[in-house]
Amino acid sequence: MSAIKETNFNFDKQTAFYRGKVRDVYTIDNTYLVMVASDRISAFDVVLPEPIPYKGQVLNQIAAKFLKATEDIIPNWVITVPDPSVSIGHMCEPFKVEMVIRGYLSGHAWRTYRDGGRELCGVTMPEGMKENDKFPEPIITPTTKAAVGHDEDISKEEIISKGVVNQEDYEELEQYARTLFERGTEIAKDRGLILVDTKYEFGKKDGKIYLMDEIHTPDSSRYFYLEGYEERQAKGEPQKQLSKEFVRQWLIENNFQGKDGQQVPEMTKEIIDSISERYIELYEHITGEKFQYPAEGEVLARVEDNVKQALLGL
Repeated sequence: MSAIKETNFNFDKQTAFYRGKVRDVYTIDNTYLVMVASDRISAFDVVLPEPIPYKGQVLNQIAAKFLKATEDIIPNWVITVPDPSVSIGHMCEPFKVEMVIRGYLSGHAWRTYRDGGRELCGVTMPEGMKENDKFPEPIITPTTKAAVGHDEDISKEEIISKGVVNQEDYEELEQYARTLFERGTEIAKDRGLILVDTKYEFGKKDGKIYLMDEIHTPDSSRYFYLEGYEERQAKGEPQKQLSKEFVRQWLIENNFQGKDGQQVPEMTKEIIDSISERYIELYEHITGEKFQYPAEGEVLARVEDNVKQALLGL
């Protein structure tokens, strides 16, 4: 198995390059983005030292599938997927908020609630709820991109009053988020899953709003298994999750949570293979399709060649 740890391509008309935690992004002619989903993996805001074979392909292909399944709701940034690990699309001016939408009291929302908070991002949460209970209707709890460090919670009122997004655009983003979440929920239900919460990123191009980035992947979303959900809630048991939570659990069990002085545990071949297998299992469960392994060969040469061919057609 070969994995994409990093890329260092130089494409025709390339005007910028950015390496994120897990993706390498090439700007072409200040018009298009080539987004390479590497096999790097991050947890607790730390990029782990070893890549996970096929992880980038899994996320890229799940995102491509869900973008295709929602293009009747909103146009999205993707033009073509020329390689299992690559998407090419429009360069948009991003809105400086992430639209986080929650159907259930889980994760950050639950921690706030457990500690006595009944308001999150200006939204009031009902009394008498337990962890992982369903909200009467999904709530939107946006975050704004911090210049340094973590994304920060922000309310709709603050977003509009500070001019982060104007009122007309923001209300359109809210409506898109609700409609996308509804569609994602329907698709998940067909797969025997519950879409618990997720985030959407939007941008503008030529005055039009586009859906950006990945959607409904196990890295950007939380899923529960539908079967047994009610029974587990009634008994106060933890829900069975489909997400990359298993990676965080392995790190926690090995005394790593990204804190100063902590060392990432050794990533043995067995651990790497097991994480890779879990990602493929996630892919097959979420999409209902058999994972297709790419043809054997030099992976970076394949990616570079496929991108070059695609760029000729733009």
